Amino acid sequence: MAEPGAAATPAPPTPNAWWSLAVTTAVQAMVSMALLTVPAMAPVVAEALGVSPTLVGVYVALCYLAAMISSLIGGTLVRRLGAIRVSQVGLGLCAVGLLLCAVPWLPAVALGALCIGAGYGPITPASSHLLALTTPPHRMSLVFSIKQTGVPAGGMLAGALVPGLLLLVGWQGALAVVALVSLACVPLAQPLRAALDADRHPGQPLALAALLEPIGMVFRHTPLIVLAACSFLFSAIQVSVTAYMVTYLHESLAMTLVAAGVALSVSQLAGVVGRIAWGAVADRGLGPRNTLMLLSCLMVVGALLTAALQAGWPTGLIWAIVALLGASAIGWNGVYLAAVARQAPAGQASKATGGTLLFTFMGVVCGSPTFGALAAGSGSYRVAFAALAVPALVALGLLIWRARQAAREARAAAPIATNS
Repeated sequence: MAEPGAAATPAPPTPNAWWSLAVTTAVQAMVSMALLTVPAMAPVVAEALGVSPTLVGVYVALCYLAAMISSLIGGTLVRRLGAIRVSQVGLGLCAVGLLLCAVPWLPAVALGALCIGAGYGPITPASSHLLALTTPPHRMSLVFSIKQTGVPAGGMLAGALVPGLLLLVGWQGALAVVALVSLACVPLAQPLRAALDADRHPGQPLALAALLEPIGMVFRHTPLIVLAACSFLFSAIQVSVTAYMVTYLHESLAMTLVAAGVALSVSQLAGVVGRIAWGAVADRGLGPRNTLMLLSCLMVVGALLTAALQAGWPTGLIWAIVALLGASAIGWNGVYLAAVARQAPAGQASKATGGTLLFTFMGVVCGSPTFGALAAGSGSYRVAFAALAVPALVALGLLIWRARQAAREARAAAPIATNS
């Protein structure tokens, strides 16, 4: 008890929704840029290491393999350490991973990829925890979509800045610069911790069961299963577009690395705009499921048009096509995460997000190497880009099936509600 006359220690203020949004978006952009730094200069890094550029898919798969595991314990870590502290640890791990990737030795690059993925994985559960606490339900799709613009924004920064850094300081220097920026963000977030991590529980156990509980939560809820399956398919498309766009345009259309990097930035910028726009569309009438159906259709069209690109086409037309693909293949995440948060039990948004992200990251782990193998086996990146239409069509079928199932459930429940 305080002594008479002593001033009471004020409690940390309740986190503001828009402030939480700004912080989580910035962190998401930084870790996304860290993950995409190597793919943004893959041809040069591959030449330095004496390997094929198609192996960038293996690099990305290693990143997301580690992210898949770390995302499962993300919810528990957030409860124990706080969302800001988890974000700081994630930034630090990404910086360490980038420095390891600068060592011209394949095992070091592989270890670096695992470190980057371990830092990347818990970021989304941490941000979902903050935003679910501070966001009104009627704004969830929009707010989560704005936060998820951090992913393509990071890709846009990687595409716009990394090729230029490569020319200035070499590929190892570029990795070191991005690592230093990641580390610089760690102390900048510290003043926010008192307010935003006030709900942490330091005694939360880190038991092995924590790895399995988020998966069990997904399998206990059919809507979460469908969303998880769709995220598996969508993420396979997204990572293939992001990881291979520069290499495809450089090798198949004879673009310079800088020009190909600009095109990647255009597709990522379209993803930024798309995430905000699709969130608004979902909140203001179309609904999350119908919005995801529309995005599936646009992914099919965008993948086929990208596969048809020719070197002699006007730059503006090429940018328009990669923008269409980016707006859909990169623009779906916010609507999806908001839908997961809505379907999760009360107070369990971070755990449900971690569980569904297991499948999201599995899509990356499987999709990126598959894309690379298909490109190498066929001898054509065009074939691989055209093949991206297949998972988009499968996701569309799943969403249509779930919509019909939900309609049947609603009709079955209607007589019960009327009689009661």
